[in-house]
Amino acid sequence: MLGSVAVATEDGELLALGPVKRRSLLAMLLLHPNQPVTVDRLTEALWDTEPPTHSRTVLQGHVSQLRALLTAHAARAYGIELATLESAYVLRMPETLVDAHRFEELVQLARGRRSPGDAVLLLREALALWQGPALTDTVASPPLEAPAHALEELRLSAVEALAAAYGELGEHGKAAAVLRTEAVAHPLREPLSAALMLALARSGQRSDALDWFQRTRRLLADELGVDPGPQLIDAHTAVLGLGAPDAVDSPTVAEPEPVAAVPDMLPRRPRGFAGRSAELAALTRVVTGPHSPIALVTGGAGVGKTALAVHWSYEHAAEFPDGRLFADLCGYSDTPTPQTTVVLHEFLLALGVPVRRIPDTEAGMGSLYRSLTAGRRILVVLDNARNSEQIRPLLPGGDASATLVTSRDRLGGLVASDAARPVRLGELPADDCAALLGAVLGEDRVQAEPEAARHLAALCDGLPLALRITAARLTTRTNATLAALATELADEQRRLGLMNIEDTGVAAALGLTVHQLPEHARRMFHSLGLHTGPRLDRYAAAALADCTPDHAWSALDRLADAHLIVDSGLPSDAYTLHDLVRLYARTLAPQADPGALTRLVDHYLHTGLIATATAEPSSQPCFTLPAAYRRPSAVREFENRQDALSWFEAERATLLGAATAAAAAQLHDRVWRLVLLQWPLIVWRVRDGWVPLLEQALESAELDHDLDAQSRTRALLGWVLHEEERYAEALEHLRAAPELAHRAGDLTSEAIARINLALTLARYDEHEQALELVTHALDLARQGRDRSTEMLAHQHLARHFLRVGDPRQALEHASLGLELGPSLDAAPRRVLLRTAYGEALAGLGRTEEARVQLTEALREAKTHGFEEGATAAEAALTELA
Repeated sequence: MLGSVAVATEDGELLALGPVKRRSLLAMLLLHPNQPVTVDRLTEALWDTEPPTHSRTVLQGHVSQLRALLTAHAARAYGIELATLESAYVLRMPETLVDAHRFEELVQLARGRRSPGDAVLLLREALALWQGPALTDTVASPPLEAPAHALEELRLSAVEALAAAYGELGEHGKAAAVLRTEAVAHPLREPLSAALMLALARSGQRSDALDWFQRTRRLLADELGVDPGPQLIDAHTAVLGLGAPDAVDSPTVAEPEPVAAVPDMLPRRPRGFAGRSAELAALTRVVTGPHSPIALVTGGAGVGKTALAVHWSYEHAAEFPDGRLFADLCGYSDTPTPQTTVVLHEFLLALGVPVRRIPDTEAGMGSLYRSLTAGRRILVVLDNARNSEQIRPLLPGGDASATLVTSRDRLGGLVASDAARPVRLGELPADDCAALLGAVLGEDRVQAEPEAARHLAALCDGLPLALRITAARLTTRTNATLAALATELADEQRRLGLMNIEDTGVAAALGLTVHQLPEHARRMFHSLGLHTGPRLDRYAAAALADCTPDHAWSALDRLADAHLIVDSGLPSDAYTLHDLVRLYARTLAPQADPGALTRLVDHYLHTGLIATATAEPSSQPCFTLPAAYRRPSAVREFENRQDALSWFEAERATLLGAATAAAAAQLHDRVWRLVLLQWPLIVWRVRDGWVPLLEQALESAELDHDLDAQSRTRALLGWVLHEEERYAEALEHLRAAPELAHRAGDLTSEAIARINLALTLARYDEHEQALELVTHALDLARQGRDRSTEMLAHQHLARHFLRVGDPRQALEHASLGLELGPSLDAAPRRVLLRTAYGEALAGLGRTEEARVQLTEALREAKTHGFEEGATAAEAALTELA
């Protein structure tokens, strides 16, 4: 519970607990182990003040799922049992298995310890149990928030006790390190800041202690409008009293002689810099802010962070009259990272300190550096940082200077501890890409081939490094065109190789980033080379890497920190994977896991079926899963129809890539399934160019010798062709589909095939044959007890009778169809049936009733984003007027 609520097996595997409410149920039971927790109390925790009508049923379902999960992993062997007691539930278990109980036990033992050394051991063990804020990923309700707050208070007390124990041992530096982390996270908690100030001063960091007081004083004034309290004032007085050399644990540094050097350590100005106006403006806003601002320029390899930082520094040189310091921290380089003392030594020399006056220790150098920069207006540029620890000792003193940091990592620690303001660099926009190519090649050459320039920018993923290398290739090939080079780069097998020139290349830049990753993130990155599209979530990543979604999420988050993938920032936890990064990942795993593609495809099949069931709950599954199908460990859940359709739309390119890859791997039993499961989106966006994908599905269905698959695919393909007004091609497929379905023995497939054929025949005014086909389809749907297809048949029968001038029969079929639909989430069919109903009423002269029905149809169509339905309803309303 000390972090995300989770259950782990003895070997460390995290069990898939499911949705937030199930985690919250478990958390409530774990907060009261071996005690009954009433249904009312659990309902309050899961829904706070507004439980749904069937909350008890939902709660019982979560209990059942949780009990099944525990049973499946032999929890009873460990003394764990989830039992029902009348209107309550109890989780019977040894309390020592709960991390929160173990934490409280260790803290209590530490309070009664015999020595500070024992206390340190006990408290460190206790605090090591924490993996994040208590009860993470649970419902925000009072029954859960109150214990989470109590646990957090106990944790902070344990931190303060650990620092005090370190202090008793004379290890004031360790005490300061422990306290600083918490003081950063809780900047307004005065006891923490007071303890930190004393620990810093006693460890020889008196200047930092005083800085911390000023920082906290400003925060209290800005955030709360109050002055420091007695504890902070007493600590400040005590720190001032520790100024004598014999009162601190390390020697003080003698005051430096006055120096007047104005350093300028910037590298040469980048040539051909183009674009980035929004990012430059954002950088200006951050760096010109108050209180020693820190700007953090982040982005992936080759995105142009250093160029941006140096270009901005030259543009704003006049604003820093006291000089500019620069250090390459080599965080992502094959050059060893320079030690902090080396960088401080160079800075002090640049600031005019004679070699003989430079202190020998890092603490002494840092103190002198901060004293020299305090009160001066200096710009410090720290390039290519790997982590926040590299940065903090190099921050200047006082409030007048500014610091500009670049990193491939998001450096969340620097944001949290020192209020760094991020300026993120993504891919270069198309116009800026053209400007960059023009700056290198000459504007005339780029303006002569604007389309090719845009194509090159897309192939380079808007990456300035890739664009510069591409331009360099063209400068050595004066007769080559941009279009010819774009054609070469379009070959994925050659693209990375072409983006390499002498000692510079995209692959080399990415490789340095990957090399610095922790092992679990590096393994995940290798797996991503087999991904089939630009977007993935933790579930797809888990399928590729054959791990749990939680493990995948941890690895993906680390890759996002390193800007190898882009976090969408949406609740769907989706990430974007650019082509160049994916191609590089593919080169790292030439002998890739042969089962990875099958796992990925099976993940999409399972998720797609859930999405289809959510979008069209009244419909039958359009296929059974293949014999060798492997069920994913977990898949995402969909809240409603729109959520499911949004997933189909977002994953369209990835599903296309998966179908193409599966076809190449001869997984034909999966290819046609991957296509057919997208039918809700195909129906919704029928004119969006589905024909090539459906033709691929038909080819695979034929190679798989599946008659029903061939029928369904031909019926859907024929209907799409019909909507594209390619009637001759549509008829070829639609005439074949019913017989294939009949031979396969599938009533629903045959019914749908007959309806789709009827639609096209009606275009040729063959109304009698169309009527016969749809009437037969209605009988087949009734035999198969398929209400969704019944609705569809009634909808087309109503439309037929309107077409032939029989509004009474049209009204009857529209009414019968609507009667089938109220309990079903079938918005498009309801809209079309209600529109037909309104038109039939109008045909019978019942104009006001017709207006009511058509207005309701229009409202529902707009509510569900059904554009074609809205257009049809509006047209019918216009006819009424």
